[in-house]
Amino acid sequence: IAVTSISSLSVVRVKMSSSLISDFLHQAGGAAVIDGGLATELERHGADLNDPLWSAKCLISSPHSDLIRQVHLDYLENGADIITTASYQATIQGFKEKGFSDEEGENMLRRSVEIAREARDLYYERCATGDETDARILKQRTILIAASIGSYGAYLADGSEYSGIYGDAITLEVLKDFHRRRVQVLADSGADLLAFETIPNKIEAQAYAELLEEENIKIPAWFCFNSKDGINVVSGDSIEECGSIAESCNKVVAVGINCTPPRFLHGLILLLNKVTTKPVAIYPNSGETYDGDRKEWMQNTGVTDEDFVSYVSKWCESGACLVGGCCRTTPVTIRGIYKTLYNSRSATLATE
Repeated sequence: IAVTSISSLSVVRVKMSSSLISDFLHQAGGAAVIDGGLATELERHGADLNDPLWSAKCLISSPHSDLIRQVHLDYLENGADIITTASYQATIQGFKEKGFSDEEGENMLRRSVEIAREARDLYYERCATGDETDARILKQRTILIAASIGSYGAYLADGSEYSGIYGDAITLEVLKDFHRRRVQVLADSGADLLAFETIPNKIEAQAYAELLEEENIKIPAWFCFNSKDGINVVSGDSIEECGSIAESCNKVVAVGINCTPPRFLHGLILLLNKVTTKPVAIYPNSGETYDGDRKEWMQNTGVTDEDFVSYVSKWCESGACLVGGCCRTTPVTIRGIYKTLYNSRSATLATE
């Protein structure tokens, strides 16, 4: 990816505007790299996340927050241009169930963004003092911090973010009330954008869109949905209907797919292209199957890093311009994406 050198670290924060992603992509040469799986990478480093808070459990204690920072840094040193915070399953309600006050829960939400900002600052320091090696990609470039917001189903920690079936009692207003304070806190936390991730149904997308408008949220957002059939989101709602909700919200600057097997992405990108003119973000999982009852990943059900990366060019040709990974992808996966996009950009420049 072509990057623009930044002479002062004080300008790494991109100005807030509706064109944030467009400006960012222009600086990045047309395509940019999102980081990979966070919780599964924390687990790979030894963190025990068998907990309703999942990765947000690591926000409770300093040793674990240090590990979050290190994983963020690993992704930056492997080419990520956007890092997502450890707040996917962090909710004020979830922290309260662990005995924390509302204020303490809000502070942990803010801490998730602070840790990502610390990792970005440390990365820029290394860029200024270190040399790029085969082991590290050290390039001064604009890096965005996306504050992750998981669905109501993620809070339930019962796998319902992979079904989108919440029951008749969970109405639009219930969802808005559930997410409202969390969205307010993260929007004012110093993140560059809000990443609404693994959205399983259209009612939750509508709740997010209305919240962004009602609360006059000042930073932009992206909406990313998940699918298990390559046609609909996991609830069975049409991906085109869901994409249309994102398209209609001025606060949303990108729309896409995450935590979905790689083999489905090409068709889903084409479906989104029918209903949105906004940049398309995709960060699939490794394709492995998760057993929600046993709370473990089934072995030998995914694709290799090489196979995953082999899809990247086709995804970009289909219209994706923000590409990364979700569960079970690693810094190695992200480096492969970076190299693919960088080589593609270099080849284009060579022919111009």
